[in-house]
Amino acid sequence: MFGLVGLLLALVIAGVVAKKQMASVAAPALPSVPGAAAPASGEAPADARTQARQVQQQVKDALDAAAQARKMPDDN
Repeated sequence: MFGLVGLLLALVIAGVVAKKQMASVAAPALPSVPGAAAPASGEAPADARTQARQVQQQVKDALDAAAQARKMPDDN
């Protein structure tokens, strides 16, 4: 009986500590994308569709650049 109570008490304490720790960590509003430019201070934020297109284009550009850098000369 005491083992079960002790286990539940440890679980509650661990939950409270984890909740406090998660609350103290401030998560950024938007994830950082390398090479992504932040909007100017006077500029209104773009809608989600526009942001998605921009991220897709940036990923495509990065993949194209990586593919160009990895091309090897043909050995004929």
